[in-house]
Amino acid sequence: MPDIKILTEADLRDLVKLDLAAVDVVESAFRALASGEVVMPPILSMEIPAANGEVDVKTAYIPGFDGFAIKVSPGFFDNPKLGLPSLNGLMILFSAKTGLVEALLLDNGYLTDVRTAAAGAVAARHLAPGNVHTAGVFGTGVQARLQIEAARLVRPFERVLVWGRDPERATACAADLARMLGIEAWAESDPARLVAESQLVVTTTPAREPVLRADWLHDGLHVTAMGSDQPGKVEIDPTAFERLSAYVPDRLSQCRIQGELRAAIAAGAARPDQTFSELGDVIAGKAKGRQAPSDITLADLTGTGAQDTAIATHAVALAARAGTGAVISA
Repeated sequence: MPDIKILTEADLRDLVKLDLAAVDVVESAFRALASGEVVMPPILSMEIPAANGEVDVKTAYIPGFDGFAIKVSPGFFDNPKLGLPSLNGLMILFSAKTGLVEALLLDNGYLTDVRTAAAGAVAARHLAPGNVHTAGVFGTGVQARLQIEAARLVRPFERVLVWGRDPERATACAADLARMLGIEAWAESDPARLVAESQLVVTTTPAREPVLRADWLHDGLHVTAMGSDQPGKVEIDPTAFERLSAYVPDRLSQCRIQGELRAAIAAGAARPDQTFSELGDVIAGKAKGRQAPSDITLADLTGTGAQDTAIATHAVALAARAGTGAVISA
């Protein structure tokens, strides 16, 4: 049996950065999805109500990749009361030729954070206006920071506005972004004004009621919504679909059941059988995204197993070049 590489969160944080290389790797996964040859089963999602927890399992086989990853992501939201993190998880990379385990990535969700932010940058690269002066973000957590950091890799904006339900956390998030990126950033108490002054907006909340209203949309705006990763979550007013020039899901079948599209279908703003071109189709040139500067576009990112296979493969390749990680014999 071949050896198995073991990479800890510390190893992975040293190896894998939120940079253009990571963005390009994730973009390659979206482009592969457009080929129709990727094998990607539906997300396995299990709730554990007794512990206020949930577990998601994602995977995908991408032709041309040497391996495929299976990711397990638990979220137990009472853990902070026990002094434990609410999110953790791991990825297992298998050989696509033999099915044998090649690597165990004990990332505690770090790789998911990176690939999710990188996906936001891919959406911005292909759908946001060419010139973005101000970016806005709804939310104050890890993804709020990472999404803005990633978006600036492809749209070097000069100012960031942050809105959150907790003003203190919004102020802290803005201060972190200003320090990290060396640009102007501040908390905005009025979400409508944040949208009005931004050309690119990212929503990163766990909201179950819309936080961005349809009547706030304006010409030239791009919105990336990435918080609706479970049925019942919604960030965007469903009637916004009536004003969009382009709605672009990461995976149409997923977004129909756990994305902004799910809420739009429930509200009658979209048909259950309505089809939309996916982000991979736009990347591959099979579909149009933004066609005019005045377009209003929305990317709906629910997270795909293809992204996990891409980032896990990237991490293991970096580890091989650096000689990082422990090795065990199976």
